[in-house]
Amino acid sequence: MARSASRKADITPPKANWPRPDEPQRFEASSEQLIDMYRQMVLIRRFEERAGQLYGMGQIGGFCHLYIGQEAVVVGMQAELQQGDSIITGYRDHGHMLACGITARSVMAELTGRAAGISGGKGGSMHMFSPDHGFYGGHGIVAAQVPLGAGLAFAHKYKKDGHIAVTYFGDGASNQGQVYESFNMAELWSLPVIFVIENNQYAMGTSVNRASSEDQLYRRGESFRVPGLQVDGMDVLAVRGAAQAAAAWVRAGKGPLLLEMKTYRYRGHSMSDPAKYRSREEVQAMREKSDPIEGLKKLILDDGHADEAALKLIDREVRDEVADAADFALDAPEPDPRELHTDVLLGRY
Repeated sequence: MARSASRKADITPPKANWPRPDEPQRFEASSEQLIDMYRQMVLIRRFEERAGQLYGMGQIGGFCHLYIGQEAVVVGMQAELQQGDSIITGYRDHGHMLACGITARSVMAELTGRAAGISGGKGGSMHMFSPDHGFYGGHGIVAAQVPLGAGLAFAHKYKKDGHIAVTYFGDGASNQGQVYESFNMAELWSLPVIFVIENNQYAMGTSVNRASSEDQLYRRGESFRVPGLQVDGMDVLAVRGAAQAAAAWVRAGKGPLLLEMKTYRYRGHSMSDPAKYRSREEVQAMREKSDPIEGLKKLILDDGHADEAALKLIDREVRDEVADAADFALDAPEPDPRELHTDVLLGRY
């Protein structure tokens, strides 16, 4: 039976006809902004290096997922957010907390399970939380944060407070079903959320190219009319330019947006991962050609925003800050056993 003309008229138009933002431009930063972003990335790098050392010494229990190599993503994104916006991420969360303005002491004390930690020593590496800083957690379950991020965006829209939510997740999490349920609901309700896929190339030990039939992850929202952009996540100015465009799009009430940040982690998936699934040459090539800190450092020096001495001073100050945080964390008392059930919801079954 031939289709009627009226049936043909019901066919949904192609994605190309749906609204989408223009390709973002690389952010043009002042000297002050460049120096600030450089310092933040160096702080995250040195903090994570020290956390790795403490884990090796047995001072940090459980799991520990380091952010080394991915610093440009969260620093560039957070620079374009406002106080009152919400962010949420997975278990690789130390850098996100530092970028939210939480002190190195508070984060390191949480890693070592001390009462002075940002979550009272109960969250540890994967489950830190600070609503006072707009940070709604590290989450240990893969992709669990994505529907929660959509929920945060729903709360902003319901309250009409003008704020947005940013939901960070990885390339491995992008294959989870709840991600697409979140895309669907976010677009249906035009929620003010930016979905950020931190594509560090390896979901635990498997290359994204081997695990995903569509490895251009910025296209993952197309079935739900969620537009996506692919960004060089090793270039903090490219990230910040994309963050600026994305925030403007979402704040204007145009609905959700997906950003795929092409980044790279230098260490294994966690501290227990020897990362034998990739060659040393591959990692070294990324360090030499695409390191986010060295790339920004070269730009600062070449364009005369600061000299070598000024950057060395920043590095010394950061190392001192991280050393102080580690000493503080190791000297701080553990939580009082009487606090075991504080802030824990107990139910009857």
